[in-house]
Amino acid sequence: MPQTLWREMLLAMSAAPIKTPCVKVCFVDPAAGLCVGCFRTMEELGRWTKYSDAEREAILAALPGREAHYAEQHPGSKSTSS
Repeated sequence: MPQTLWREMLLAMSAAPIKTPCVKVCFVDPAAGLCVGCFRTMEELGRWTKYSDAEREAILAALPGREAHYAEQHPGSKSTSS
């Protein structure tokens, strides 16, 4: 097996899994445009594995604010963090 192919295989096998905020409660509120489980948009859900680590970290940082805003707008909703 060529050395470069061997290295690529080792790197692929040792790659850390992609961090995700998914809590397996997948329901998109059409009015809010957010999944009420993880508070990502449809675009973010679809592109999650394509984003760079920096892009994912920026989205992850925004999620608590989205959740708080959603809870304010929907007082009867249950927060996933409580």
